[in-house]
Amino acid sequence: MKFNLLTLCALFVVAAVTAQQNKADVLPTAKGNLTITPVQHASLAFTIGNTTIYADPAGGADFSGIKSPDIILITDIHGDHFDTASIIKVKTPKTILVVPQAVADLLPPALKAKAVVLNNGGHTTQAGIAITAIPMYNMGTNPRHTKGRGNGYVLNIGGKNLYLSGDTEGIPEMKALKNIDVAFVCMNLPYTMDVKQAAEAVLAFKPKIVYPYHYRGQNGLSDVNQFKELVNAGDKNIEVRLRNWYPGK
Repeated sequence: MKFNLLTLCALFVVAAVTAQQNKADVLPTAKGNLTITPVQHASLAFTIGNTTIYADPAGGADFSGIKSPDIILITDIHGDHFDTASIIKVKTPKTILVVPQAVADLLPPALKAKAVVLNNGGHTTQAGIAITAIPMYNMGTNPRHTKGRGNGYVLNIGGKNLYLSGDTEGIPEMKALKNIDVAFVCMNLPYTMDVKQAAEAVLAFKPKIVYPYHYRGQNGLSDVNQFKELVNAGDKNIEVRLRNWYPGK
């Protein structure tokens, strides 16, 4: 009996932790509540009404319990953002992919037929959601992410502007963004930028809410608490939301 009780307690704890990891935040919009669900690393989901968007379903990200996607956004060709098997697993026959050309070039024919290709600065509207491709790249010599290859994205959903940085440094195009309600900003050396550079970029474009995401690098997880401290030291009105993007870590 003791073993069974302990087992039940353990299962309860696991279930509670899983629920916490997948808990959606809610953002009121002019078209109803938008749910924002952090999933893993660069993977997340947005749902408003009957429309669901997945961003970068890759790397074993678990979208269980989230409605199948009407739109899938892919930012770059690297395996933590783009994985054909993951796309095939989660898509439906009606799913539209929004991708940069470099990703489109790697898609099998069946997926390529469902792809909308955006270059940096390009626009599309899908399911009533305006999507704009934003540059994402490393600066300096020998960049891991070259300018023009991948996309960050700004989505207008119910009058709210949401920014996904993708893999980037604190580039001028990021710092020049205006009227961003929610931002998802990467910070993982040596692939993107460090915590200080990420905070400086956020303080330049001043989103109302910012989520540090994509913060696993060669030396482990970046210090997102330090990021929050730096941002709020510079602007206490920016809400920094720390969420668990690495289940089991």
